[in-house]
Amino acid sequence: MNWYDKLNQYFPVEEMKSREHMELLLQEKRAVYKKDEGKYHVMMYADMEDFIFVDYLFVSKEARGKGVGKQLLDKLKQRGKPIILEVEPIDYKDTDTQKRLRFYQREGFQHAKSIGYRRRSLETGEINELEILYWSPANESEVSIYNKMRHTYETIHTYKDLEVYGERYEPTEKVLSFNQEHP
Repeated sequence: MNWYDKLNQYFPVEEMKSREHMELLLQEKRAVYKKDEGKYHVMMYADMEDFIFVDYLFVSKEARGKGVGKQLLDKLKQRGKPIILEVEPIDYKDTDTQKRLRFYQREGFQHAKSIGYRRRSLETGEINELEILYWSPANESEVSIYNKMRHTYETIHTYKDLEVYGERYEPTEKVLSFNQEHP
């Protein structure tokens, strides 16, 4: 099974970029958008100048619990930059969401409590709410993480959206919010 099919089987349709979109990113944004692929994993990420955004991290069922995800994140952590990712909120009917969150917490990721993220899927039209998690070697502020997420949304998520999907994603201000009152 190829890398895209592995991701497509694991991630909900609302969260998936199209194959065309991801291939465009890999070709045209190859200076920053990367794929790390092995027999038991696929990781798509953007290695920006001052942070890393993990777009997709997939570890096959037969390799889960064997340290593959930890090794992949450790390799990114060695670069000494904040790492940001999006996760589904916990759904108590879906144990995978709980396991995923526990995994990231064990790896030192924090929940960005002041950042809201609600994006309409161009595939389904549904509003998809995700939570922002981050790891930082130097106590990065949530304002800084928010600005890095804005940059990710504008340069990766919406890259050539009209060309690829025939319509545009919503503007950044409608998708990302920052609650000043949260600590």
